[in-house]
Formats: sequence, structure tokens, C-alpha cells
Amino acid sequence: MTASAPSAHQAAPLKRALISVSDKTGLIDFAKALDARGVEILSTGGSAKALRDAGLTVTDVADVTGFPEMMDGRVKTLHPKVHGGLLALRDNPGHVAAMEEHGIGAIDLLVVNLYPFEETVAKGADYDDCIENIDIGGPAMIRAAAKNHGFVTVIVDVQDYDAVLAELDANGGTTLPFRQRQAQIAYARTAAYDAAVSAWMADAIGEATPRRRAFAGTLAQGLRYGENPHQQAAFYVTGEARPGVATARQHQGKELSYNNINDTDAAFELVAEFDPAQGPACAIIKHANPCGVAQGETALEAYKRAFDCDRTSAFGGIIALNQPLDGATAEEIVKIFTEVVIAPDADEDARRIFAAKKNLRLLTTGGLPDPRAGGLAYRQVAGGLLVQGRDNGHVARADLKIVTKRQPSEDELADLMFAWTVAKHVKSNAIVYAKDRATVGIGAGQMSRVDSTRIGRRKSEDMAEALGLPQPLTNGAAVASDAFFPFADGIEALAEAGAKAVIQPGGSMRDDEVIAAANRLGLAMVLTGQRHFRH
Repeated sequence: MTASAPSAHQAAPLKRALISVSDKTGLIDFAKALDARGVEILSTGGSAKALRDAGLTVTDVADVTGFPEMMDGRVKTLHPKVHGGLLALRDNPGHVAAMEEHGIGAIDLLVVNLYPFEETVAKGADYDDCIENIDIGGPAMIRAAAKNHGFVTVIVDVQDYDAVLAELDANGGTTLPFRQRQAQIAYARTAAYDAAVSAWMADAIGEATPRRRAFAGTLAQGLRYGENPHQQAAFYVTGEARPGVATARQHQGKELSYNNINDTDAAFELVAEFDPAQGPACAIIKHANPCGVAQGETALEAYKRAFDCDRTSAFGGIIALNQPLDGATAEEIVKIFTEVVIAPDADEDARRIFAAKKNLRLLTTGGLPDPRAGGLAYRQVAGGLLVQGRDNGHVARADLKIVTKRQPSEDELADLMFAWTVAKHVKSNAIVYAKDRATVGIGAGQMSRVDSTRIGRRKSEDMAEALGLPQPLTNGAAVASDAFFPFADGIEALAEAGAKAVIQPGGSMRDDEVIAAANRLGLAMVLTGQRHFRH
């Protein structure tokens, strides 16, 4: 007898389930709940053993198909009696007749999670081990069940077990909206799985620009809105094991916003450039640009020096530290409003102090991201995606080329290297003034490099006035430019600000004019041969 298709308001019964899972979290309790509701359970391999060991009655898929698992488990569910049971339209007389003729029983519920390919890659397994952890039968069954969601319920995530049971209790089966939602989740899971496999393989075989590139993420949280209240937004994580905002533990405070997440990532990636073994460093970020960065003997000193670069912009900013947060630093931070503080860790005193500030978010990561590690960065454009390698460029002292008559002093060289590191994380056109391993003026995101130079100087003048200093902190400063100076006017503007040394990539058609201007004005200049555009 042909069954009619259940309507949106009519629940589809669950009489027979196929369970084959790699992650067995919650499996036994879920299977027992299905058994108690009269659901027959089919299973395979390790899943079947785990269920039997728990005292459940289980039918092996091999007994259904008449074929044993073979080829080291590579072939077990790829059979018409499995896929026919998943794909058959229960309201199609021809499908029903085929099921009866070939002894194919309907499968109403498929519970599958896939071989742990992503985890295998993350552990650094070799090529052959990664290949063996590519699931074939699982995705095939998932896609079949999801396609036939008019009748079949598919579950690919452990967290949905309770939802299935709730559906059964409320409706005596699963409703179409529920099955549709689970089908969408299932297709997203197989897409993400294939994306992980294809991305790994492209890297493994050295294919830098594969013909097709797939991207995937898992929802970490829905966001109230995006950059602006009229924009919908959500935060997805890729599973990359890189310490940062995506992997951090949030100890307190309200949920992070879209802008919080973006700015916190910028802050932590910047501060990670400074090796903790070389001392504490602090970065304060506002709208994805640093408004103060400094090193110090202590985290407290680093924070104070970063704060003194631009106290006005620091209000409502993001603070990142390259070492654990301590109570003394926390005590200083809470003197002004701060959105987020992120650090590898925080001691009990710091957490206690922050606990009194309910809106302040504290994130700890357990480590720092490697600024020299590879990886990909993406940006959407109309109709496409731009993909590039992460900017992990690094310049050592030995790479610098001194091109002026005046040689930089050792202190100036240290400040030039510090400023260059910060400039890498400032929006182009970027100019960073630094003195004694602290920023003293930053010009960011201007259409003209001269404008960035002047903005950095003006901010330094404002801070000098606020601090009661007789002259701008740019006097005697070292300066970094993220890209070359196209004209000598930029060097002249730096000299007017009181700068004494400059680091820049070089490579302009007018390098000779720029170097001549530096010589005329008594500046030391070094070239890196590498730029750091950041758009």
C-alpha cells in the first residue's frame, strides 16, 4: 500500500533508524531513547558494538545487505538496500513496488557523523592517514537522506539528538519544517567536509591557485547586527587552531559584537608580533587600527605607555597583551571604559577586578598566534572572492639597507624595527612614529601618505599638550612607512615633525630624490625591500 507524503502539519513516523557515527558522544542515551519509543536500530562497525555493549538490540547493516564490511571498512553502506531505503519516495507506487520486489526496507532516520578528517589533519597526520580518514559512505548516505527529507530525517550533529526526541514526543514523528532544517544542516556539513578535504589536498600537492576553492565555517554565535544596526550578521569559525578571538574563552561581559570581534582580532594579531620572551607588550585598537602600542618592563608599564600615545582614541577601545594579565594592570585598565581585553591568560586578581565591570569582556586564549605562520585571507568583492596568503612577512636587522649619510644609532634601529612591526597592522597609508619602543603618533588609512604623516604629528602634539610636555613626542622619533615615499614631501613633513630616522620599503621611481631629501634634512633612512599594505 502506498503511503501519502506527510504534509507540513503532519509528522512522519520514525520506525527504523540507521546509526553510524564516528563521534559517539551521547550515542547510548540517544539510542536507548529511540529504542524506548519503538524505533528499530540498524548500525555498523564500532557503533553497532557500542550499542550492543550497552544492552541494545541492533541489526547489522551487513545482515540487511547480505554483504560483510570489506576493504578495511571502506565498503559497508554503499548498497541498494541502504540507499534504496533512504531515497525511496513512500508515495510513489513505482518506488514502493521496487522496495517490495527487492526486499528494501524504509529507513526513516539517519544518524551519521563523519570520519574525523579535520581532526586528523590538525594533528599533523601524514598524507596516507589523512586519505584514510576521508569518509565516503557517510556523505553519500547523508546526501541521500537529506534529498528525501519529505520522508526521512537526517541528523549529523550530536547537539540535535534532544531535538529529535522532543519532536517525537510532541508530534509522534518529525514535522516537515524540522526535516527541512536538518536537511539544510546536513548539506552544509557535507559541503564543509568536502571543503576541508579539497583545501588540505591543494596544500598537500602544492596547488596555490586551485581551479575551484571551497570555504566553510561553523556558526559560533548569531550577532545582534553587523557593522551597523540595519545589517544582519553572525560569527562563523573555521576550526583553525590559531589562538585568538575565535578560540578564546570569554570569562565575563556581554556578547561580543561584530565590530568587537573584528577589532579584537586586529589587536591580538598585532601584539603577537612581540615575542613574550622579549618582555611585555600592549596594543590598544580602535576601529581595527592601533591607537597605541608599546613594550615595557611590566605589563602595566606597557599599557600605560600605549595609552599615552592617544588617550582620547583609547576610550572604548580593545586592549591586547602578549603576556598574562595581572591585577596591577587590570586596576589601571578599568580607570577608563574599555570594550574588550584579550590576553593569553589572566590571574585571579585581574579577574576579580574585572568582575566589577559587568560590560567589560575578558578573553583568554592560552597562547599567541604565530605571526610567521602561513594561511589564507579572504575578502569578498561583487561576484567573487579575493584570496591571498596571510601577511607573515618579517624583516630582520640584517635585511635592512642603510641608504643615507647619517647612520641610525642602535636605539634608533630598535625603534625603527618596533615602528615597522606596528606599521604592518595599520591601515594604508600608514605612518608610525615611535620612541623607546612605544608609539608616539600614528597616521592611518589616508589617501595621501603626507596626510598620514601630518595626522600622526598632530596626535602627538595633542598628547604632549594633555601630558603637559613642552614639545611633541615626535621630536627625535623613529618613523615607519608601510610603503615607499613617492615624493620627497613626505620626508620633509617627517622632518618638520622632528623625526630623526625613517624605515620604509623603497622602490619608488623617485627613491634618489627621497634619499637626497633625507640627507639634506639630516635624517637616517633604512630600506626593507618589503611593504605591508593593509586595506
